[in-house]
Amino acid sequence: MMNILVAPDSFKDCMRAIEVAEALSLGLRKVIPEAEIRMLPMADGGEGTVESLIDATGGEIVDLQVHDPLMRTITSFYGISGDASTAVIEMAAASGLELLESGERNPWITSTFGTGELIHQALERGCRRILLGIGGSATNDAGMGMASALGVRFLDGQGKLVSQGGGALGDVKQISMEGLDPRIADTEIMVACDVTNPLSGPQGASFVYGPQKGADREMVEGLDKNLSHLAWVISEQLEKEVDVVPGAGAAGGLGAGLMAFLGARLVKGFDMVAETVFLEEAIQWADLVITGEGKMDSQTRFGKTPFGVAQMAKTYGKPVIGVAGTLEEDAMDLYKEGFDLLLSIQEKPIGLEAALEDAPHLLERTGERIGRMLGIRL
Repeated sequence: MMNILVAPDSFKDCMRAIEVAEALSLGLRKVIPEAEIRMLPMADGGEGTVESLIDATGGEIVDLQVHDPLMRTITSFYGISGDASTAVIEMAAASGLELLESGERNPWITSTFGTGELIHQALERGCRRILLGIGGSATNDAGMGMASALGVRFLDGQGKLVSQGGGALGDVKQISMEGLDPRIADTEIMVACDVTNPLSGPQGASFVYGPQKGADREMVEGLDKNLSHLAWVISEQLEKEVDVVPGAGAAGGLGAGLMAFLGARLVKGFDMVAETVFLEEAIQWADLVITGEGKMDSQTRFGKTPFGVAQMAKTYGKPVIGVAGTLEEDAMDLYKEGFDLLLSIQEKPIGLEAALEDAPHLLERTGERIGRMLGIRL
């Protein structure tokens, strides 16, 4: 009997990772019903991570009211694992760029306060392990808003609370940690971070990502100066050096803030997910590993889910099949990176809208094709 692990990422704008795994498995079972198939929905720490980890652990999605980047009340969400011990949060669900209209984008005033509210609610539910994805932010406040929501106080020279937003960081003269939620000390916080930008400077949060969040050149320079100032205050008062740590500049400096104020650990997004769903143990069990995502190309090897799955599988000598909605021509480079077979689910020329609609059927047929190939005896 063959053991087959089906561990794909989602097909963006089309199917969740668990739905992709179910469709492939259905096709496989049509041809090799005797096979033992284990489905493990995956993600890389970005969009869809909450759904994948909740599906993988049998958890639940929690809806709640928080503040958006402009401090307006919105409905957001986070996930809780099946054993109720771990919370999975996407900061974009509260502090993301997609929550704002193009004319509202202004990192001088946008805040990560809502992300802190999500963390607070997870603590209220008893979670003592928090997995946090920080992609897609609308902010440049180094996590000041997030920390404020958890009780940290940022004060100016007169001892008054400073305003929200990246523009206020330059006013911070004192950071008071006395009010920080005491439960943070007993909570493990892992942050999915696949960028290596420092907090400030030419490669820092403001210069690299500020323009896409609505900052012009003058604002970028002001934001960068403010981040550098806050890093100095953190160094002087909290005795933590965060400015040049790789990943400190992620999500407008939220990476730095999570390390400085909450003692969080930055890890690669795929590694965080793989550890949580026990991917390594599942690969050791499998005779064959099937992974995939909506599009695979040469960029897949830079932190994407299928590449991570393939690399781990190869450490145990397991064959790997990659399945994609679209295989770009340069995807052939992936044969040098641990993949034994790459398959597109497309069977004939078809428009994007039709392909998205027919994806479940096409994935099922691809699973069936894989099953038939496994039955070939030369």
